[in-house]
Amino acid sequence: MDQSFGKIHSPISRSLVLDASPVENEASSKRQVASSKWQVARVNSKKVLIVQTAFIGDVILATPLAEAVQQVFPDSQIDFMTIPAAANLLEKNKFINRVVIFDKRGRQRGLLALWKLAKSLQQEHYDVALVPHRSLRSALLVRLAKIPQRLGFDRSAGKWFFTRRVPYRQKHEVERNLDLLRVLDNNFAAPSPKIFRDNSDEQIVGQLLNDNKAAKWRCALAPGSVWATKRWPAERFIELAKKLIAETGAFVYLIGGGSDLELCAAIADEIGGNCFDAAGKLSLRQSAALLDRCQILVSNDSAPTHLGVATRCKIITIFGPTVPAFGFAPFGEGHLVIEKKLPCRPCSSHGGHRCPIGTHACMLEISAEEVFRRVLALRNAALIYSGE
Repeated sequence: MDQSFGKIHSPISRSLVLDASPVENEASSKRQVASSKWQVARVNSKKVLIVQTAFIGDVILATPLAEAVQQVFPDSQIDFMTIPAAANLLEKNKFINRVVIFDKRGRQRGLLALWKLAKSLQQEHYDVALVPHRSLRSALLVRLAKIPQRLGFDRSAGKWFFTRRVPYRQKHEVERNLDLLRVLDNNFAAPSPKIFRDNSDEQIVGQLLNDNKAAKWRCALAPGSVWATKRWPAERFIELAKKLIAETGAFVYLIGGGSDLELCAAIADEIGGNCFDAAGKLSLRQSAALLDRCQILVSNDSAPTHLGVATRCKIITIFGPTVPAFGFAPFGEGHLVIEKKLPCRPCSSHGGHRCPIGTHACMLEISAEEVFRRVLALRNAALIYSGE
């Protein structure tokens, strides 16, 4: 999806000093901590850097961390480091002061660029780094930046670069990310993912909806995924869309990024009327605005699921090679998951480009009729937002 760059703001003052004992040293921790929280100095302001440079969905699921930090430390400056493709999601977020771009697959690729970025971060004088991204590069970066307090997961490839290693527990990714803050202070209400938009985002989507206002209701489909095995077959999406249009009077929107253009175009051609292919035509924030005006999204286990969670839309996520237990089911209440219980699942943490046993049964055994019935049930449920 669209790339965007965040605005740069002047840093504010800092004065926070925290204990740096690793989580594994329980005896030392008990001597130094008088309660379940770490003892922190009372300060007026501090600087916190959140680092999540994985996929777009991961960035969305890390946004509650920024809101929670502000709850705990109301006067803090919160900066968020991410990839160029995800910056559009964050630049209007009222809990984030500055979006720091790390173009790790482009112009900032390599050790020299990593070193230069670390030196620039060092000049910002951050007090705390919260690193939900479990990569060696992210951990090394905050260490090279000499950020005094560096919190990350004990399953990170670079865990030894952290001053505090937090257990990576089997729970939803949103709650897991918030665990990074809970070791500092757990006196906050757990937020949900949020995507802040501006008037221009709403106007663009409003015009799009005005062009298709005759439909009884709106349903979005997200057929893409970076991983081929996580894609429910295109033919099933086509069959589902045709049934939704013919039997319920739905107008169908296809959403996706630049890598989904060919797939979504082919699906739209087969569906025909009462369908708009929005893939690659909207920014991430605009896509969220569109989903906010749809009643249901049917998505693979990919970024649109989490984009939809940040709106009033209800989500049906189709799981194949991955499983909800990994922590990436749609967050919150009123959403549905469709999956088949097979002995070969899960076959990997992300999916893959081909089925290891050559059957792709995890996806092929999910019929369009089954998904259609679940859409009807969800649409008829009391939790569904009624629309305009």
